[in-house]
Amino acid sequence: MIHVRIASLSVDAVSNQPVIILRPVDEEGSEARLLPIWIGHPEATAILLALQDVEPPRPMTHDLLHNVITSFGHIIERVEITRLEEGTFYAALVLRGEEHSVAIDARPSDSIALAVRTGSPIYVAEEVMKEAAVLAEVEVEVDEEAEVEQFRDFLEQVDPSDFQG
Repeated sequence: MIHVRIASLSVDAVSNQPVIILRPVDEEGSEARLLPIWIGHPEATAILLALQDVEPPRPMTHDLLHNVITSFGHIIERVEITRLEEGTFYAALVLRGEEHSVAIDARPSDSIALAVRTGSPIYVAEEVMKEAAVLAEVEVEVDEEAEVEQFRDFLEQVDPSDFQG
């Protein structure tokens, strides 16, 4: 497993879908691999709020799940992005309790939202990186404030009906 960090959260200009870019912690420069994962708008919003340390007046879904996990005496030890099948990423939340650990199947976006809230590390299986990562062609200084502002602009323009299924 490869330890990764969130390198970017933005909106794909072509699809208008949020995309999270993961980058191995110990890879930098033009040799670094980047793993793009397209996610849903609600999950992107949850991740962005957590990255900005915004505390809503009432618990959001990921906050609720974290509270449930901890109330049962477990911690989120780590998030693992375990496989890629037919274009769909799969992940697991690894929970640790006093007596044992357990891995629970989860979507990467939900898992990452929980990891950001709890400070838990994120790992990606080497096979997933080999299959889906791209090489960073050039080292680009990311203006995080500009990225956040661009995403805020997107959120202001999104219609709540976009989230109805």
